[in-house]
Formats: sequence, C-alpha cells, structure tokens
Amino acid sequence: MTPGFIHLRVHSEFSIEDSVVRLPGLVDAVSTAAMPAVALTDANNMFGLVKYYRECLKQGIKPIAGCDLLLRMPGETGRGLPLPLLCSSNEGYKNLTRLITRAYLEGRNDHGVGIELDWLTAESTAGLIALSGGQFGALGAALQANNKENITVLIHKFKDAFEGRFYIEIQRLGRPKENQYVRSAVTLAAAAGLPVVATNDVRFLTAADFDAHEARTCIHQSMALDDNRRAKIYTAEQYLRSPEEMAELFRDLPEALENTVHIAKRCNLTLELGKNYLPNYEISDGRSPADYLADESRRLLALKLIELAGTPAHTPRPAGDYENRLEIELQVIRDMGFPGYFLIVADFIRWARENDVPVGPGRGSGAGSLVAFVLGITDIDPLEYALLFERFLNPERVSMPDFDIDFCMDGRDRVIDYVARRYGREKVSQIITYGTMAAKAVVRDAARVLGLPYMVGDRIAKMIPPDVGMTLAKAFDVEAELGDLYRSDDEARTVLDLARQLEGLKRNAGTHAGGVVIAPSELTDFVPLYTTDASASPVTQFDKDDVEAAGLVKFDFLGLRTLTIIDWAVKIVNRQRDAVGESPLDIRVLPLDDVKAFALLKSARTSAVFQLESRGMQDLIKRLQPDEFTDIIALVALFRPGPLESGMVDDFIQRKHSKSGQPIDYMHPDLQPVLEDTYGVIVYQEQVMQIAQKLAGYTLGGADMLRRAMGKKKPEEMAKQREIFMAGAAKNKVDPAKAKQIFDLMEKFAAYGFNKSHSAAYALLAYQTAWLKAHYPAAFMAAVLSADMDNTDKLEFMQRECKSIGLQLLAPDINQSAAKFSVPGDLQIRYGLGALKGLGKAVADTIVELREQDGEFTSLDNFCSRVNTQKVNKRAMEALANSGALDAFGPNRPSILAALPMALDKAEQMSRDRAAGQNDMFGDLADPVVAGATAIRQLPEWGFSELLQSERQALGLYLSGHPLDLYRSDLRYICKDTIGGLLGRKPPAPAEEGVYRRTKGEDVEVVGLLTDFRKRGNRVTMFLDDGEHRIELQMFRDSFDNLKHLIENFKIRTVKGQLRWDDFIDGWRIAVSDMSDIDRVVENRATHLLINWDATDGHQLDVTELEALLQPHRPGRCAVSINYMRVEGSARIHLGDSWCVRPTPELRDRLTAVFGLNGFSFFGDANRRAAA
Repeated sequence: MTPGFIHLRVHSEFSIEDSVVRLPGLVDAVSTAAMPAVALTDANNMFGLVKYYRECLKQGIKPIAGCDLLLRMPGETGRGLPLPLLCSSNEGYKNLTRLITRAYLEGRNDHGVGIELDWLTAESTAGLIALSGGQFGALGAALQANNKENITVLIHKFKDAFEGRFYIEIQRLGRPKENQYVRSAVTLAAAAGLPVVATNDVRFLTAADFDAHEARTCIHQSMALDDNRRAKIYTAEQYLRSPEEMAELFRDLPEALENTVHIAKRCNLTLELGKNYLPNYEISDGRSPADYLADESRRLLALKLIELAGTPAHTPRPAGDYENRLEIELQVIRDMGFPGYFLIVADFIRWARENDVPVGPGRGSGAGSLVAFVLGITDIDPLEYALLFERFLNPERVSMPDFDIDFCMDGRDRVIDYVARRYGREKVSQIITYGTMAAKAVVRDAARVLGLPYMVGDRIAKMIPPDVGMTLAKAFDVEAELGDLYRSDDEARTVLDLARQLEGLKRNAGTHAGGVVIAPSELTDFVPLYTTDASASPVTQFDKDDVEAAGLVKFDFLGLRTLTIIDWAVKIVNRQRDAVGESPLDIRVLPLDDVKAFALLKSARTSAVFQLESRGMQDLIKRLQPDEFTDIIALVALFRPGPLESGMVDDFIQRKHSKSGQPIDYMHPDLQPVLEDTYGVIVYQEQVMQIAQKLAGYTLGGADMLRRAMGKKKPEEMAKQREIFMAGAAKNKVDPAKAKQIFDLMEKFAAYGFNKSHSAAYALLAYQTAWLKAHYPAAFMAAVLSADMDNTDKLEFMQRECKSIGLQLLAPDINQSAAKFSVPGDLQIRYGLGALKGLGKAVADTIVELREQDGEFTSLDNFCSRVNTQKVNKRAMEALANSGALDAFGPNRPSILAALPMALDKAEQMSRDRAAGQNDMFGDLADPVVAGATAIRQLPEWGFSELLQSERQALGLYLSGHPLDLYRSDLRYICKDTIGGLLGRKPPAPAEEGVYRRTKGEDVEVVGLLTDFRKRGNRVTMFLDDGEHRIELQMFRDSFDNLKHLIENFKIRTVKGQLRWDDFIDGWRIAVSDMSDIDRVVENRATHLLINWDATDGHQLDVTELEALLQPHRPGRCAVSINYMRVEGSARIHLGDSWCVRPTPELRDRLTAVFGLNGFSFFGDANRRAAA
C-alpha cells in the first residue's frame, strides 16, 4: 500500500524551547501509524540527529534529516523566520552542517542565531530540499503582508538556490488567517510553477500533550501560562496526526500530501556510523607517524632505563624485558593504525609540562602501556607493577584507544587552546552536553508556570531527596510524605502531574567538561557546530557518544582538582626551600617507601589525601595498615561496594596480617607470581587475564576478551569461554577439578575486579598528597583550603583538620593575606582574601595587586581611597570588616563597621574630584588622611556570639572560636558525656574476623551544634559538632515529628539517645530520643553563678559596675558568688538573694565580654561542691 503522508516538520525535545517530543516515542508512534519515514527538523540545530537516525534504523523507519533554520531578509535585525531544510544526500548533509555552523559563528544577534538570505546559493544548498516555512516563514509573511517586492525576491532566490527542490508549505492548524494564507500560497504556487506540500509542524505526539508543551515553552520564556503578555503561537493541532487525519484535512489538495511522499523518496542520507577518522600528525622530516613513533619510543626508552636505574625503591629488571615489550606494543599500535593518536597525546602533554600545566600520572587502562610511559603520557612503569598493554589496546578486538588525561584545573583550557592552535581551530572543538529538567527543578518550574506561589513548588521540591540521579518516580518510592501530599492536596497533585510529563526533557546545551575532538579535515565535514553565546568557543552539536559514532576521535582533557592542590603546595614548598638555599622539590621523583608518609597513612590521618579521605576508607586503612606502595594500589581497588560486600577485603586483610604461619593458598603453583602482591585474592582485572594466560594458554588479547565476557555475564558467551579455558588448562596438564574451581573463582571476582592500571596511577597521586601532608602540612593544607575557597562546608571541615594536626589558621589581614591561603610560618596558615563571602577572587586579586604595587594600607581612609569602590563595594567592605581583615584600622570591628560609610563617601568624593581634575592649591590631589581623616569612634566590643556570627557571615565558618565555647566551662554540669569521649570508645569486638557485631545501644547525653540536617524518606540525619569532634545523629519519623521545632542548623542542643555502633558507616552514631535547647537546660538546672573577678591586673571590684552588668537580668533564682582575686590573695564573696539573676544567653554574652570565656560558670545544687 502506497503511503499517503509523511511528516516532514517535527521538532523534538532537542529544539530546547518548544517541543515535548522524545525521540524513542516519536519513532514508536511513526511505526505504530505505519508511516515508513519521518523527518526531524529541530530549531537551528541537529543535536539529536545520530540518536534519531539509529532509532529509525532500529525500527525500520526511513530517517529524513533536516533543520528549521531562521532566515533573515536583507537589512533585517530581528529573530528571523523559519526555513525548513531537508538533506536529500550526503552532500546536502555537509552543506546543512556548514549553514548551521555559520549561523552560530556569524549569524548571531540580540535575538538569537540565523542565516542571511544571500548565504543561499546553488553551491551552498546543493543536496538540500527547502520548504517555505508555511504561514510564519519569510514567504508566508510576505504573502500575508501583500509585500509583492519581497515575494518576487524570495521566489527568484529560492528557485535559483534550490532548483527543483523548493516547495511552498501549507498547514491547517487552526491559526488565525490560516485559510487566507493557504489560498494565497496555492495561487502563488500555481503562478510560479512551484509544488505545494502539507506539514503539521509537530511539537507533541498527541493532542493530550498540548498543555505540557505550553508549559515547556513557558519555562523557556520564564512566563506563566496565564500571563496575558505571552504570545500564543501554538495550537492543540500540532500533534503527530495520522495519514488518515491528514488525508481528511487536505482532501481538497491531495497533491500537497503526495508531495510529502515524493520528498521522502528524494531524501537518501546515509550516515556511516562507527567508522573512525583519525586526525593527522605531520612530521617535518617526511617520516611516517609509525616510523617516527618507533624511533622516538626506542630513543626515550634508553633514557628512561638510565633514569629508572637511579630511582630509589625501583626493582631492577633486564633491559631486554622493556625492549621486547616496547616492540610488541609498537607493532600492535602500527597494525591498528594508531601511531598518530599516540603522538598527538604525547605532543600536548609535552607542551603542558613545558608550560607549567601539571599533568596527572595517568588514568584508566592507558597506564598499562610502556609506549605511553616512555613518551611521558603516563608516569607509571607498567613492568614494575605488572600492568597489561592488552587491557588498554587489544589487538584481537579493534577499538579506539582512549587516554583520559588529567590536567590541573587552572591550566586545562590553556592546553585545549594549544591543541586548537597546533592542529587548526577549524579541526578542533570541545563537545556539547545537554542539561535536563531534573526532579527538584522541574517541580519548581511546574508550580511557577501554573501561577502558584513560590512556596508551593518549594515545599514539594524539598520533599525530593537531593541524591544524584534522583527522579520523581524514585522520590515517590522513598519519600512517603510526598505520596501523602499527592493524594491529599489538589495543587500538589496538579504540579506533580505536570512535572512528570516534563521531567527529563532537554533544558539547555552547554560544554562537556573535558571532551575534545580533533578531525582530519574541517569539523563541518562531520558535524555541525554550536556556540552558547557570541564569545564562546564552538562545540560539536553531537554529544560525546554521538560524536564518536560519527567517527571523530575524542580526547578527554579532564580537570583534576588534586593536581591543582599539588601544584600550589609544591610552589609554596619551593619558595620555602629557596629561602633556605635548598634545591626545589620535584614531586614526580619521590621515593615510594617514605617512612613519614606511610606513618601518616597507617594512622588514617588521610583527610584531603587523594582517594583516601572518606570515613569508610579511613576505617579500611586502619584495618589494612598499608606499608608499601602496592598496598595503596590495592586500597584504591578494594574500596568499592562489590569487594567490601563480597568478603574480598576481609580475606585480603586477614592474609596480610596473618600470624598463623600458614602459607597462602595460591590455588596453583603457576599463580603465585600473579597473586602474591594481593595475598592470593583476585583483586584486579589484569589478574584474571594473567590467570587465563598462565593456566589455559590464552593470549593476553584473548584473555581480555574473557575478562569482558565475565563482566557482561552473558550465559552463552561464558559457556564458550569456559570450554576454551578448560581445554587450555587440560593441555597444560592442570587438574580438571582445580581448573573448574579456578574458573569459577575468576568468574566470581571478575565482577568485582578493578582496573589495576587505573588503581596504580591514582595510587601514585594518593601517595604524593600523603607525602606532602606528612612533610609539609602547612603548605599542603593551605593549597587544599585554597582549592575549596568557594565551598564553605569543605573549608569548615578542613579547618577542623588543620586544628587536629597542630596548624593554626590565622584570621584574614588586609596587609598580610594573599588572595589564596598562604603560609607565614611552619605551622601557620593565613586566611585567603578570596575565601571571604561577598568579596570574590577577582576583588581579592585587585587588593593584593594594589598592596604589592604601592605598599601596605595605612588606614581605613587610605584603603578606601586606593581601591576602586565600584569593584570593592560596601558589601565587600563589610565582609572584610566582619572577618577581621581590617582589624588594624580601628579599636574593634563594630567601630570599623560604623566608620565605613563615611570613609567610603570620602573615597568616592575624592574619585569624583580626581575625575573632574580638582587639585588643591599646591597642584596635587588632597590626601584624604591629611584633609580630615575619618574619625573612628570607639564602640563597645561585640559579645562573643555576635563576633562568631559576624565571622560566619563573612567566612562561612567560625574562626575566633566555636559557639559552644560560651558553655564549655559549664558542660560537666549540663551533660555527662562528650563527643570526643563517645567517638574514642573501642568498637565492639568482632564476632569473627572482619565482621563487627551491632550493639544494642547505651543511653548517652551530649551537647553540640547541629549541622548538616538531611531528611531521607522516613529517616533524618544530622551532625552534632562541639568544635573538636562531630558525631552523626539519626532519628526516625516519630521522633522527628516530636522534635522538629528544635531542629535548626547552627543551634546548640543537648541530645539524649542511644549510642550504637553502626556497621554501615563503620562508626558510632546516636539514635536520638530527646533534644533540648541548651539555654533552656541551663535555665532549668542552674542555681548558682560563680564569677572569677581577677583584680591582679588592676581591675578592682566595683559594685556599681557589677550592678550595671547584672541588673537587666534580675530578679532570678540563680545565686551569685564572686571569686575575687588580688595579688595579696583571694576570697569567695556570696551576694545576697536580691542579686539573684536569670541565666539568660544575653547575660552569658555580657559576662564573656567583661570576664572572658573562662571567667564565670553556671552550675546547679548537685554540682555546688565540685564548683567550690
């Protein structure tokens, strides 16, 4: 049966702004409607082409590739009007990619991107079929305006540019003036000798999806559905109509439908997916890339062997082992056609190292290549650690090599720019990525476009757990409260129903963090390009998977924060070493058996140590007690759910520390060299490959195929591999029962085994960071803090770590601080100005630059007059004052803050005078200090609580102390336990090796600051922080409902509950049963106040002063005593009942201001004797 209609204009979600069509659903619907073909014509892009093309082929549908470009008439500066273009051939595809790319690179204005009419020539449109764009196309607009001049210009242009390939497009979608347009269009077509074609301009699959589509357009426009200003340009008819519906709609113009079929037959684009197009590497002396790679590798290996011979802790190996391995790898690389790839990677890594851009030691299986090692691509000797080349590049399974290269975050873009300059900007691009409408955001969006108050969407969104990959479906499964709300609240149900329809749709386009492609010719021969704005570098319109499918080679330029930390730390260290005449530190040649580094590791003081910093990893380190580099490799591989749950980790630790004297069972004598480093446990994927090679005669390429088969767990493939293994083992005279047992073990552990090459490379980074922390803790932690300047949670954690290892974190200082954290002394770190909230790195850099150019700031006026107050605004100045950075300019922080407005006004006036050229009578601009310095009137000092709050506001953390310090002298009277004491308790004895018993729980009472409140399903967790330690709290829904009025971050609470050892977190946590505000506890329990009045410094007891201090808090039930101390002696003075006070927080603050944190204490009757 001949098809009656083909959809030639369809927008998908990849149009970003105006469609809810998902590609699998589109092709399913087309197939169900028995339409043999469908076009995809997204707005100004071909983002979804490869995915759409593959989906069509999978379902037997003919794909028609196209795009709705926006066309601008000569002299027009607006958005442009749609011109749908369809690819009739591969030539047309290339021309369309060039037109789209040109639109983004040259056709951008304030309204978006588009093409110019004069870009359309017979050459530029060859292989393309054009539709007029219907009522809203350029020709349609001219018809409706009866603009005969434009009609004539367009008809001539389209006929010349698209000879025999231009169609006048008509639609019947229920739009105003549509019938009039159709009549005019048909008349014009007849007069001009042009065919007409019908489309339905599809934006959604069914009529029921119209509301969701309208909501989607509103989200893009930041408008509400009921906003009267919104242009309503879509109708409910723009769904995927069936051929029968279209036949009924255009029964008077059957030729318009027939032409859709003719066009579909003319469109015969064939995308050759999966074929690789490698970039070229040119060698100036005429050698081929293969010969040049071989010559360079041999030359560099000779140098590397000399270097290795002088490396401490390196195990010597015969040079022949390296030379043989090198030749094997070179042959495989040559045979597979990848010499140029290796040379390109080596080239940009060499440039990075020569231009002070730190590069990682390797990542992934690439660290298994000796060629990569001698070229400097990796820093791990693969023979030293038994890393396999075939794990990276298997001669028996053709696939592209894939080096993932880690660069310092600060320098990665410089390397990408070098590659673009070196290989041609027209051949190099980063890769696009697409943002989607995620669960929390889409709920808020749905509520907004429905016109509901913000708190409606916010309340629903807050019920959705913040986990990565969270969806609305998952949220309903884990959050019972969300389901209850959906069933009971009509508004919530409406919001969630709409959000479900929109969830997961493409929201925007951006740039992939590290993906770069290098093409052998212009990129537009393969893929169209896109830019996010006029200044941005172009990116491919295909994502990382599709760009590889199109044949382009992807290079991963990954930014690794740890490399930045190491680089900054080493620069601090080398400045220190240079100051004392020591040679600079080279982090790449550290001895891998350093005693201090391993002592730090064994103590599990690994916060900020790469890959080893999590609490679970620290517990694993305590058990494993690493004492050589191979143990660190194992740690990286073992700390994953599979090994931890399988018993592998327990076996590994038990065998490492076994005191039984029993030999380790390696299952077969030939396997001891393979499994010796891991105590007979199969930890790495490479070990699976080596076992197959040793016992069953596999080639390493074949063994890699076995490893992959085991990972995929396909029964038919595993049966085949088992047969091969058993036959090979029999040939090597291995007992069949033993061979079966070993194969079964391999199959089990292959699912958990990790890539040893990756583990080894990342273990090296872990070791380097541990070494720095052990030898140069201040420099290392300053670099860590600088890397986390924008993350106050991390800063707070690292502040605690600094304190625990004896480092002093000094307050910011306008004349001492750098933009980043710095090291003024061996055990000191100075706070960086760039870490202040409201200041920012750029402003911090400016301040430091001014200071370095013109000297230190001498006063508040001097500072305000020298900085640009447009950049360093009032908010930034207040942050500096609150943080303590301006303390040198006045008696205290409140005084400086009060003087700031006047100082800023003077600075701005001086700036205006300077701009106007006003000089004083001597010809120079008046010095603001001489011409009436700002008077800084001394105000009372803040109380301790206010000081801490101001610091938290400016820094995001407490620096001068901790809120609990106000109560610390009272704690022994408030609760019986301390967090440190609880955490220091021994874990319960294991029931058997490596398995801890769960304790029943012990009643405890402890006090601290609530932080990190999180709600997950019916469980609530948070931390209790006393400034030195933190312990996790947990409560379930009933307890939470009873106590939620008390749960607030950064409030001090006393907590009662049961202390339990939790197997999951491998640590102590408290199951909360009760909670109280600490001030209420003090008010209820305190009956006495003891003040330590120290008159030895001349501060004599003054009754008037004491009365003024206590009067606002009288009367009360707390008796007051004074421990009065003079040089001659001391006495305890008990004041009368009329002096009794209320133990309020305000009184505590005032007492702290006058007598200091340790100058008083509250206590109850039960504690009176102890206080005495």
